Amino acid sequence: MSTDTATDTDVTFVPVGRVSDLTRGEGRAYAVDGDQIAVFLLGDGTVRATAAVCPHRGGPIADGQSDDAAVICPLHQYGYSFADGACTDPSIPALAVHLARVVDGVIEVGVRR
Repeated sequence: MSTDTATDTDVTFVPVGRVSDLTRGEGRAYAVDGDQIAVFLLGDGTVRATAAVCPHRGGPIADGQSDDAAVICPLHQYGYSFADGACTDPSIPALAVHLARVVDGVIEVGVRR
């Protein structure tokens, strides 16, 4: 079974771990091609991936609270959309958002090549 959050022909998907290692509503950081990527298991069973470091002050995004639409940085409570990375404060840069999917129980994160 494969569940894509988006598609892109210039992306290579890299396996990072098993979806069974995640708890719904929580995130975990993974090293992917030298970058730290936060992966979240949403309430509906889909996964979302973002940069693991908050663009505001470097907070650990994977430790933030999340719902099906956004994650909140634990340092200063700024919210970031899973759809486009936009911050609730428009003066703060967007959080990088990555493609993510689950294939046969394995989480894969898309990296641009």
